[in-house]
Amino acid sequence: MTAMSTETRLREDICRFGRSLFERGLTPGSSGNISVKMDDGGWLVTPTNASLGFLDPARLSRLDVHGRLVSGDAPTKEVPLHTALYDTRGGARAIVHLHSTHSVALSMLPEIDPRAALPPMTAYYLMKCGATALVPYYRPGDPAVAEAIKGLAGKYSSVLLANHGPVVAGDTLEAAVFATEELEESAKLYLLLRGMNPRYLSPEQVADLVKVFGVKLPEHGHGH
Repeated sequence: MTAMSTETRLREDICRFGRSLFERGLTPGSSGNISVKMDDGGWLVTPTNASLGFLDPARLSRLDVHGRLVSGDAPTKEVPLHTALYDTRGGARAIVHLHSTHSVALSMLPEIDPRAALPPMTAYYLMKCGATALVPYYRPGDPAVAEAIKGLAGKYSSVLLANHGPVVAGDTLEAAVFATEELEESAKLYLLLRGMNPRYLSPEQVADLVKVFGVKLPEHGHGH
């Protein structure tokens, strides 16, 4: 596949996944953004103030390796956030940031452990997301958000921004989208079960997933 046809396909994929996320209510209005890293080191990213449900492949922002706009509409103001995750998470090729309801709600609860925002609830949560970090609230677009992401040193592919929403990296766009959806469903489960003393996966069951499926967890990633 030529570089041009690869880029055309990725543009269409971003719009297709964006529409799917929007239509299922996972990011309302013009919230949320998606980026994909290209082989030349540049990226495709959704434009500022664009609804993920109504993206135009031709108007996606094309950035060069230095993050400068090459073509398309002006990019999302969250470019520094994406940059920080790409720079510290070596294998990341795509990033999805949403304002999904249950993940945002989770980020606002007082008991959340910043090193593991969710306990080991299900096998698929661990397999798709690993552990999820929580970083403090900063206003959208604040450079301090990028610094907070850098402070995680690439240990997490799944991050919650307090009072804002999830940011998830994957080695493909599909993987990043699926992991974001898994995080949202796990947050929903946590809220449904809060205060009911649910049975989480045991340390032995977590260790088995790590061994069999190669799940990567940061140190102290699940201290529940």
